[in-house]
Amino acid sequence: METIIKVNSISQLHEMLNMDTPKHPLITIIDVADVEVTQEMVDIKVVTDLYCIALKDVHCGMEYGRNSYDFENGALIFTAPLQAFTATKPVEKNENKGWMLFFHPSFLKKSHLSQKMSQYYFFEYHANEALHLSTSERNTLNDIISNIQKEYTENIDCHSQKVIISNLELMLNYSLRFYERQFKTRNIVHQGIVVKFEKIVNSWIGENLLAEKGIPTVQDIAEKINLSPNYLSDVLRKKTGISAKDYINNLMIRKAKAMLLSSTNSVSEIAYLLGFNYPHYFTRFFKSKTGTTPTEYRRVN
Repeated sequence: METIIKVNSISQLHEMLNMDTPKHPLITIIDVADVEVTQEMVDIKVVTDLYCIALKDVHCGMEYGRNSYDFENGALIFTAPLQAFTATKPVEKNENKGWMLFFHPSFLKKSHLSQKMSQYYFFEYHANEALHLSTSERNTLNDIISNIQKEYTENIDCHSQKVIISNLELMLNYSLRFYERQFKTRNIVHQGIVVKFEKIVNSWIGENLLAEKGIPTVQDIAEKINLSPNYLSDVLRKKTGISAKDYINNLMIRKAKAMLLSSTNSVSEIAYLLGFNYPHYFTRFFKSKTGTTPTEYRRVN
């Protein structure tokens, strides 16, 4: 039976890692060199209620969700609360380098940053979609980490939370900018993703799998390409101007139009063949995308 450990707080995190009591109850920065993973901790799934931003500079096998990943130099990974991670091998102290910033959602309570967290889409990416940093980018984030650590370890007062949140927001905004830059420099890789996406969706629709499996979701396609749905949709939007969901819908409409004009099947029969459980769902979907009902489209054309 799979062993799962639930970590609800910063103090519980420190206890699990056999580290000293945290300096702050809602935020902590852990030096990766201080982390030891014993054989007993390998393959144990850990689920936390915390946000995590981690930078590691050497290969260290970790598994996030169902995806194994070895950090490359300067790889930055983001995880949101309730995401799972697992150590895949023992680690001795001083074996790895880097840092891990953990903070509880309550730390952002009543702050403007709390309302902006959904803008930082990379918290929903898989580990294999990590942000790869240049030396200058890594130095920029290291300076911000130093500022945050200094503030909560040495200068805790009524202004500390505002200062830390300001630095945290700065880090996230820099990361957003770095991701945008990475998207621009990975055109060939992303073009390959678009080609794979198109091939899978066209095959799904063209081989009449709709009636058997239903309309493919972004999650369905993302799993076949080994990407997170968010990352896949972001790539499609950057390359084609529309989201993955809209892309699938456009192909569905194209298929529906072809069936309406080239077959004598009733609208209800076409709806079932396209994976709709109820004909009126198909009619509503078709009209929302074309401005006309399937029956009207067939009659006019």
